[in-house]
Order: sequence, then structure tokens, then C-alpha cells
Amino acid sequence: MGGRCGLYAANLIIAENEAPKPHDGAPVWPVTPADHHPLSSSKSDALSGRIRVPGDKSISHRALIFGALALGHTDIEGLLESSDVIATADAVRALGAKIEPLGEGRWKVTGCGVGGLVAPDGAIDFGNSGTGTRLMMGVIAGHDIEVRMEGDHSLSKRPMGRVLTPLQQMGLEVIEPDQATLPITVRGTADPLPITYTLPVASAQVKSAILLAALMGQGRTTVIEPVPTRDHTERLLQAFGANIKISDLNDGQGGRQIEMTGPHELDGQSITVPGDPSSAAFLIAAAILVPNSEITIEGVLINPARVGLFETLKEMGADITLHNQREAGGEPVADICARSSKLSGVTVPAERAPSMIDEYPILAVLAAFASGTTTMLGLGELKVKESDRLSATADGLKANGVRVAVGEDSLTVHGMDTVPGGGLVATHLDHRLAMAFLVMGLASERAVTVDDITMINTSFPEFRGLLTEVGGKLGETGVAGS
Repeated sequence: MGGRCGLYAANLIIAENEAPKPHDGAPVWPVTPADHHPLSSSKSDALSGRIRVPGDKSISHRALIFGALALGHTDIEGLLESSDVIATADAVRALGAKIEPLGEGRWKVTGCGVGGLVAPDGAIDFGNSGTGTRLMMGVIAGHDIEVRMEGDHSLSKRPMGRVLTPLQQMGLEVIEPDQATLPITVRGTADPLPITYTLPVASAQVKSAILLAALMGQGRTTVIEPVPTRDHTERLLQAFGANIKISDLNDGQGGRQIEMTGPHELDGQSITVPGDPSSAAFLIAAAILVPNSEITIEGVLINPARVGLFETLKEMGADITLHNQREAGGEPVADICARSSKLSGVTVPAERAPSMIDEYPILAVLAAFASGTTTMLGLGELKVKESDRLSATADGLKANGVRVAVGEDSLTVHGMDTVPGGGLVATHLDHRLAMAFLVMGLASERAVTVDDITMINTSFPEFRGLLTEVGGKLGETGVAGS
């Protein structure tokens, strides 16, 4: 086992605000760093086209990691070549795996075997990638190596305690006592302890980190998730040949129990990464909001744990249809056709949050154009994303003339027949905020400006090009850097 790449080492409520007035004329600009690139979007004519979005970000991260832990070669098609995913590729390369980009989303990974990764020569920089950081903590936990983990300013503010807690129970050591944010130095163990761990919050990243550490452990590790989360890790573990068992809790809540028995070698695979539904959401929203539009997005992942937004939009009256449903890379996929629609407000239940946690900013934008009120519950997790996404989303809506109410873990949006727009949105280095409010500008009365688009490369580098391809108007206000 292992050793192929080195030595074997085994609710306070904020009062509802009056609708603010959008800016007259050009936005009032703050001092903007030279490396920030603002962009505006403006009212567009009918959007149309048949397009394909990049590969799913969650699966891309995992395909690289499992390929690095497997024996032999793993061939990946459709990998998302965003800065987040490239950071994960660089991390596993630094730990001894061989990573080869072959062009057009095709990558080849030559793995080291379970327990076979080696200590890096220096610190590993994860950029803005929370997923890569947390999953790699699980990998490191199962190796007798010490690793310094760093990230950008945004990632360095994101809490890591929820993943460190179970990994420390398995034997991971945090060199700096009580440190729970990056930069951080951690040391793994050749013999991680098997544990039984009930997730205190729904988190696929925490679950995945535990299962990755358990691959190298002696015995059975059990993860209990009272609320089901995205299951890409389990699907890939099964595909790579891990000794994993998944069962329902039969608790009426959809909870599951995942058992992993290690140590167990993985075999290299051929993986096809389907289109990212979180990226597709922005194009779908654009088609819904802009009159007389119709867009088809090919090969989108429709894993049941990732389609909460689509379910919500159907409840709101959106014209969305699935065609050519099939399987790719062990995951269900379909071509999604979205047409312009008149939406009505709904209440989105808290239990749906894990299946659409990344889609709330764009849902909030859609809700602004819906008739009536939309209330989204169970949003506490949004406070620890790339930004405090809950507050930042509300602020962006207010800046564009939309009335909102923010609760401890909820957001209520009062829909309007006509959204004024005309505002400047502070993105706080959050890619999903930037894309959501650029979509808003395509249907609002005045152009909407976001203060920076550079971070969009973390998840969807093709966003601007694809939105322009289907007819979206970007940069029409002559904003510097657009």
C-alpha cells in the first residue's frame, strides 16, 4: 500500500428598510485597488443560444484529489480550469502526485497510492479555495507529514474549526494552538483513528474531509449526517473502489450514515465531470428575467443534492424543462432549457438550503423581479462563505432599489414589477455576488455595476464570454477596466 511517490506514511431582526433610491447617473466610486476590475450590465434584448457551462467545481476538486490518492492513472474530462481548482491541482502536485493538463479540460493524474503522499518543500497556497483547503486537511490528516496551509485575504477569514474538530479526534495536530483560520500548520498521522461523528451542521466539506482521512485509517469510521448534503465524495469513493457503505437513517428527515473501512487502496479511473449547476444557474436566471429569452444549457449535473434552486424556481412559476436525461461520470445529467417567465414569491424552507447553498444570491436577484414576497430560511451558512453572503446580498439589493429584511438566518425580498437598478454593488471578493448582480442588470431599468470581477475566475472563468454570447449587455456604461 502507498509509497509509490515517496516514503509510505500511512433571530435578531434588522428593521425592514425603505426602498433606497438608485444612483442618478454614474455610480459614486470608492477608491478601488488597481488590480480590481469593475463591470456593468444593462438592459438586454432577448437572450438565446445553446451553450455548455464548465465542469462542476465540487467534482473537479474531488477528481484531482482521488486521482492523487489512487494507484495508476486517472484521466479526467471536463475539469473546471478555474483558479480554485488549479489551486487544488497545485496542492496535490506539491504533495508528490503527477498532474498533467492535456488541454480543453482534459487532465491526467498519476497517483501515489493511499498513504503515499509526501511533505511539500514549502507552504501550500490555496488562494480562495475553501473546498480545496478543507478537503486537503482530510488528506493531510492521514499522512505523517507537516504542511503549512495559506490562502488569500478572503479565505484567511473563513473558519476552519468545524473541519479541524473531527480531524483532531482522528489524530491531526494543529501546530499553532487554538488556530482555526489560515495560515495554519497541521501535521497528520500514519495511523488516523477511526471515529463516529455526527455532523453538527450540514457540510459536505466536513464529511468529505473525515472520509478522506478514514481512507488511511485502521478500522471503520462512521459519519452521520442528520441533514443530507451533496454526495459527490461518496459517489467517487465508490467509483475508485473504496470500502464504503451508505445507509438511510429512516428518521423521516432524509438523514444518512456513511461507513468507511480503511486502509484501502484506490484504483485510477476515467472521470467525466458534468456541467456545474451552480454556474448554469446564472444563465438560467438571465433567460428567466429577460423577456422573450430561451437558453439551453447542455450536460448539466442534476444530482438530487444539487437541484434545490431548480425546484424553487419551478415553484415560483419558472419555465424550466429537462431534456436528454442521462448519466455521465457516475452522476445524473440533463440538458436544461430555460425561458423567460413571470415569477411569484414563495417561502424557501430551511431544509432545502444544503441543496442550493451557493445559489441564494442569484435566487435573491430573481426574487426581486417576482410578484409578492420571497422568504428564504436557514441561511446561517451564508455568513461563512467567501463573504458574509447574507448581508452582502441584502446590501446589493438595497443599492438597486429593492426592499429586503434580514434575519439571523433568513432573507426576505419584496418583489417589484420594475427593478430600478442603477446601483454599485460591493462584491467583497465573492464571485457569486458579482455574477448574480451582473445578471440583475440585464433586466433592471438602469445599469448595475459590480466593483470587481477578477474573483469570478475562481469558479466560472467563461461567465462573461458566455453571457455575452447569448446576448447579454456587459460593459455598456464605459466603466474603467471593463
